[in-house]
Amino acid sequence: MLPAEPGHAAGPFAAGGLTAVGEVTLHNRDELAARLAAAGAPAPPGVADGELLLRCYAHLGAAGIAAAEGMFALAVADGADLVLVRDHVGARTLFHARANGRWLAASSLRALRRWPALPTELDLGAVRSFLTFAYLPGEQTLLRGVREVLPGGCLRLRPDGTAVREPFWEPAERLDEHLEANANGDTDGDAVGDRYARGLRALLETAVGCRLPGGEQVGVLLSGGIDSSLVTALAAALHDAPVRTYSISFGDGLPDELGYSGLVAAHCGTTHRVLTVPGRTVAARLAETVALLDSPVGDPLTVPNLLLAEAAAGDGLRVTLNGEGGDPVFGGPKNLPMLVWELHRDSPDPAARALAYLRSYRKCHADLPVLLTADTLAALRGEPGPEHLVAPYLQPGQMRALLNQLLHCNLRTKGAHHILTKVERITAAHGLQGRSPLFDRRVVDFAFAVPPTRKLAGPVEKLVLKDAVRDLLPSTIVDRPKSGMRVPVQRWLRGPLRDLARDALLSRAAVDRGLFRTDTIQAWMRGEGALMPRQGSKLWLVLSLELWLRAFDVPGPGPAGPAREGRGHA
Repeated sequence: MLPAEPGHAAGPFAAGGLTAVGEVTLHNRDELAARLAAAGAPAPPGVADGELLLRCYAHLGAAGIAAAEGMFALAVADGADLVLVRDHVGARTLFHARANGRWLAASSLRALRRWPALPTELDLGAVRSFLTFAYLPGEQTLLRGVREVLPGGCLRLRPDGTAVREPFWEPAERLDEHLEANANGDTDGDAVGDRYARGLRALLETAVGCRLPGGEQVGVLLSGGIDSSLVTALAAALHDAPVRTYSISFGDGLPDELGYSGLVAAHCGTTHRVLTVPGRTVAARLAETVALLDSPVGDPLTVPNLLLAEAAAGDGLRVTLNGEGGDPVFGGPKNLPMLVWELHRDSPDPAARALAYLRSYRKCHADLPVLLTADTLAALRGEPGPEHLVAPYLQPGQMRALLNQLLHCNLRTKGAHHILTKVERITAAHGLQGRSPLFDRRVVDFAFAVPPTRKLAGPVEKLVLKDAVRDLLPSTIVDRPKSGMRVPVQRWLRGPLRDLARDALLSRAAVDRGLFRTDTIQAWMRGEGALMPRQGSKLWLVLSLELWLRAFDVPGPGPAGPAREGRGHA
């Protein structure tokens, strides 16, 4: 496996006749060492995290990997086979491809891209998925033939070209435990709620505590919402060194949440820093930021995230915590459109729910017929639509409750392929580790044992999470509705980002790639095409994709004649 960029693979490690390299950070070393000792295979004191994980795999099999808590991507040489292991939730990435009868794997796509035998064709199905989701869920990458290892499993690649995946962890719904509690006489609603809140609180303390860097200061990215605020409060209460907090503003006259983040910082006694992110800085740093990612994300917070990482690294930090995970694990408000749709659905078609889920993203899915060129649409005809990436999660199976189906889908798609990978790449670029306590595997397991009505209770989202930390934070923070960071994308694209977007999206290189109709791009730049304008978020999505394709030097899918309608060079 090639060394990752911007992360760094370590190794080789050897144990039990196996050899491995990878990027491994473990948060429960003592527990794993105890398991190995009990199995009669004690690990040497001070062994590297990568070797400790390999020993767990060599002596305990997939169960040894399942017992780990941390961020890891590990490639194991097991005889003639190559076994790829990715952590439970997808905090670290791992990619693989096959060419000239050989397998290659890397923890970054850019490292894999340097393999001379690797084809570099653009995968149009992945383009459509990206424009639908604003990230790439599942195994797809934008390079045809290159796949991403799914989290929570071991993928065995064999010399004959076959691949077999062995899952070692998947969250499981445990609603029967709630029913059993009621059968045992614990029927008082408040008592049941308190029991869940106490159980979650203990796990949150463990999740934050095991991610704190002993004896050195830690940073927390603090938006002022409940998720990052509770992580701040727990870090301040548990850590044996100073806690620094970081928030962002987009300048005077624009909405922000600095009042809330400042209140939390003062309440918790942290050293607080606010970074102002003007549009001209976003324009200057966007291409550089997009180039750090293994796959583009249509998230306008990428550059602000990079600036926060720079600030934390400049303050001498090695570890930052964040509040990512609250929504996909505990039922944030973005699930409400799907729940409302379900109340009014009149289609018996099993695929209807998946299509409604795609529409709820409000990205470019509905615009594909007018955004993509005729050649691109023709090439996609007959290929599975992006709904197949979410449909398996949105039906009774592992999860019976609809909310849990939605959360499971969010966890395995957006969580693994957008939120966590963005955090990892942007923080690693500055020598930091970005750690996400709310994605702790034990916290996730507990969340799916909590009844849906304790997560989304009428209009109150993440109820059990709020109840678990009420004593830690002011009620103003705990009980306020989620508003989210309002990023002024539309204003940026009318101002400092206007020239960048025009130069990139209407350039000869973009037109010759043959993906997008220039008449549609031009109309969006003029603000046309919608009763309630959302062209800003759509242009941001297309611009992010174009900048990523440039950074990775990915050619188009085929010839692009300038005479075709809607594809002329402007």
